[in-house]
Amino acid sequence: MMKQREAVAVVPPFALGLVALLAVTVLAALPAAAQPVSPAQRSTAEQVAQAGVPLSELAPNAPDTYTVKSGDTLWAISRMYLNSPWRWPELWGMNMDDVRNPHRIYPGQQLVLEKLGDRARLRVAQGGQVPTETIRVSPRVRVQALADGALPTLQSHLIEPFLAEPVILEGNTLELAPRIVAAPDARVLITRGDRIYARGSDGTQLATRATGPSEEFRVFRTATPLRHPITKAVLGYEAQYLGKALLVRGEGSETVLTSGGETRATAVPATLDVVSARSEMRVGDRLMPEPGRQLVSYTPRAPEGPVEGAMVVSMYGDAVALAGQNQVVVINKGTADGLTAGHVLAIQKAGASLVDRSQPGERTQIKLPDERNGLMMVFRPFERLSYALILETPEGVKVGDRVVNPR
Repeated sequence: MMKQREAVAVVPPFALGLVALLAVTVLAALPAAAQPVSPAQRSTAEQVAQAGVPLSELAPNAPDTYTVKSGDTLWAISRMYLNSPWRWPELWGMNMDDVRNPHRIYPGQQLVLEKLGDRARLRVAQGGQVPTETIRVSPRVRVQALADGALPTLQSHLIEPFLAEPVILEGNTLELAPRIVAAPDARVLITRGDRIYARGSDGTQLATRATGPSEEFRVFRTATPLRHPITKAVLGYEAQYLGKALLVRGEGSETVLTSGGETRATAVPATLDVVSARSEMRVGDRLMPEPGRQLVSYTPRAPEGPVEGAMVVSMYGDAVALAGQNQVVVINKGTADGLTAGHVLAIQKAGASLVDRSQPGERTQIKLPDERNGLMMVFRPFERLSYALILETPEGVKVGDRVVNPR
């Protein structure tokens, strides 16, 4: 018997450095070279690379040297070196000569800060640990997640569930989606491992694919309206995620004999198996097709244009009155307003309204200025609304707080 030969692809080490500080790939691992760097970001970096950045842009306690550790995040390291961590192109420009790939930084690398006059540069010390990635491909079909030791921008577990679970819908989208009509044994509550039956609601039947794997659906419950805090206008509907189900058999029909001896066609619902459940499901819950797996590359940065009239409209799940660091909120701006994944916004706490009583007879109504109360990053924008992760806040964030361009 002829012995099978393995094809081995060796990916050479890339020149990596602090240029990588603010990008992360979530849900999929692709070669770093495939990750995007916008022309504007590259242009800014190339300009800064000529002379470094002003010392005034450095954080007060920026260390002269720092060794990257496992557990670090790129956002935290950028905060360590810059007053405005979203200004990553300047940081990248500080070591353009050393870095060929702006999307990777690894534990074990040593960062060295150099100050010349009123400017500063950052470079990677020679001899830093840069891993070699080896991918072995044998002559058979297989799918395998590639291990990647590069630091994430943020703790990825904070946002990964929100990339597939909650969904913001327009109008009656959920009402037109297929619905669960029954479960075996007249079961009221349905969970993982149970079988369910469903029918289309817009005249389209659920059908299995002719080829390929079985189709997977996400299960949702009644959508909650998200309203503007001031005008009360409905901006969209947030559907409650319950779990996933796999389509086993499509819808059909069957001829049955009635008690009067006549025959008639009866609808036969589709059959699905529940493969995961966050909450118990029930008859009437809706099914939406599982979206295609996406590569999401987060590059935190300031929005390219002004953000006007933005505010927090909801805490995810409406479970709390105040949201803190690493919690998710919904804001009333989305792709229609130019927001994309990675945009960093400043949170403004509204100044109190009060009466000036500072001198006898003074009763003037005044409003104190709004004060900055942290930062957030948009990670899942929809047309008119977006999910955003609170990166930092000293006092907590509430519905109605304004959101503006960072400075």
